[in-house]
Amino acid sequence: MKNKRNFLVLLFILFAAIITAGCSDTDEANSGDNENEAKGEKAAEQVLNIANDQEPAGLDPHKTPAHSSIRIYSQIYEGLLRFDENMEIEGQLAKEWEQPDDTSYVFHLKEGVKFHNGREMTADDVVYSFERILDEETASHIASYFSNVETVEAEDTYTVKFTLSEPDATFLSYLTNASAVVVPQETVEENEDLQQVAIGTGPFKLEEWVPDNHVTLVRNEDYYVEDQPKLDQVVYNTMKEESSRLSAIRTGEVDMTTLSAKSASLLEDQEGLNILDYQSLEYSYVGFNVDKEPFNDEKVRQALSLATDRQSIADIVWDGDAVISGPVAPSMGDWAIDVTEEELYQRNVDKAKELLAEAGYPDGFTTEITTASTYPDMVDTAQLLQQQWKDIGVEATIKQIEWGEYIDTWSNTSADILVGRNGSGTDPDRSLNYFFNTEGSANVWNFSNDNFDQLVEKGRETLDIEKRKEIYVEAQEEIINLSPNLFLVSPMNYVAVRDNVEGFTPYPHNGEEITEVFKK
Repeated sequence: MKNKRNFLVLLFILFAAIITAGCSDTDEANSGDNENEAKGEKAAEQVLNIANDQEPAGLDPHKTPAHSSIRIYSQIYEGLLRFDENMEIEGQLAKEWEQPDDTSYVFHLKEGVKFHNGREMTADDVVYSFERILDEETASHIASYFSNVETVEAEDTYTVKFTLSEPDATFLSYLTNASAVVVPQETVEENEDLQQVAIGTGPFKLEEWVPDNHVTLVRNEDYYVEDQPKLDQVVYNTMKEESSRLSAIRTGEVDMTTLSAKSASLLEDQEGLNILDYQSLEYSYVGFNVDKEPFNDEKVRQALSLATDRQSIADIVWDGDAVISGPVAPSMGDWAIDVTEEELYQRNVDKAKELLAEAGYPDGFTTEITTASTYPDMVDTAQLLQQQWKDIGVEATIKQIEWGEYIDTWSNTSADILVGRNGSGTDPDRSLNYFFNTEGSANVWNFSNDNFDQLVEKGRETLDIEKRKEIYVEAQEEIINLSPNLFLVSPMNYVAVRDNVEGFTPYPHNGEEITEVFKK
C-alpha cells in the first residue's frame, strides 16, 4: 500500500507539473501575443504617411538636385554640419571643428557612428565623399560649392582636414547642404552610383522604393542620437494630382502633405487638420538658353521682363500668398534687394517693343515655353506669361512634360525657355554664383559674363559681412539687368498635417525635418 500510495503521489506531482508547465507555456505565449499586439499598436501609431507631389528623380545625393529626391535622401544621409532651427551652424557628423587659418578647417568626427550596413563611419569616408563630389566624372551639382577645396585629408580615424586655395566665406554654410553628405565607398562601387540604393548614417533607412507608388523608410535602430527618430516607419506616397492629396489628407489616408495656397484655404476649417505656413526660400523663374536665338540678345530678355506682370503671377497663381522676388529670395533678409524698385520689374509694354525692335524683332517672334505638367503653379505661370507676352508680339506655345523628362531637360539645356522654381539656399552665393557663374554647377543656361563672374567670386572670398552685402547688392542688380533668368515671385509654403501628428515644425531652410515627429 505504501508503494502504491507513493506512486500515486508521484503521479499526481508529475501531472500537476505538466499542467503547470502547460499553463506557463500558454501564459508566456499569451504574454508574447499581448506584447506583439502592443508592439503592433505602437507600429501602427508610429507609421507616418506623407503624400508627395512628385516621384524621386533618383537617390544619389551627390548627383540629384530635385527636391522630390532631397526630401527623401535628407532623412537617410548626413553631412559634417547642419543648421539648427535658428539657422545657426552646428555639428552633425562633426562634434567640433576649428579654423587654424583663413584657408584650412579641421573637423573632429563623432565616434561610433555607423552606416546602415553596420560599418563605422570614419574620416576616410569624408575624404572619399568630397573627392567624389569634386570628381568631374561624378558631374555633381554641388561641385562648384567646393571648387576652392585643394585637399581633403584624414589626419587620423576621426579627424579630417580641408585645405582651401583661398578664403571662402561660404564654406561652412555649404557643408550644411543636403547633398554635401558622407557616403560609403563600397556601396558606390557595388552599384556604380546611389540612384537606386541608399546607405547613409541618418535616422532612417531605405526599405523599399516602388516606382510611381511609394518610398518606405524605416527607423535606424543603431542611430547615434538618443531617442531619435520617434517614428518607426515613414511612407512617402506619390500623388501627383493635388486633388488626390487633398482628398487623402481629408480622409486621413495620409498624415501630411504640401498644398498650394488655394487648396490650403479649402482646409482652413477642416476638423482634425492643422495648416502650417512659412515663407519659403524658393522663387519661381523663367530661364533662357542664351545660346539660342533670339535669347542670345539681352535686349530680347529685357523686353520679356518688361512685358511680365509679376504681381499678377503672385495674385493669380499663388492666390496672393507670394512676394515679388529677385535671385535672392526676400526671406533671406538683408541679403536681398528690393527688386520692386528695379526698372525691369516695372511692366512697360512700349519700352519692351522698342527693345525688341532694336534687337531686330519689330513684329515679335514665336517660341515655346516648357514646364512640368505635374506642378500646377508652373503650368499656370506659363499660361500667364503666354498671355502677357502677346502684348509685345511674342507668340508662345506651351509644352508640358513629365517630371523625369523635365529634370533631364533642365540639366541638358534642351529647352529654349523653361519655367520652374529654384531655392535661394542659405547664402547669397548659391543664388548668384551657383546658378550664373560661368563655372557654376547649376548654370544650365549657357550664360557667361566676365564682370559678373568677378563680382560673385569676390563676394565668396570676402569674409567681412557688410562688404559682402555690398558686393551682392551689385551682383543682384547686374544679373537682373542681364536677365538670363526672369525672377518672378517667392511663395508661401503650406503643409497640411493631421492633428494627431506632433513635433513637426517646418522652417524656410528645412521644411522636411521629421526626426522629432511622432503620432499620439
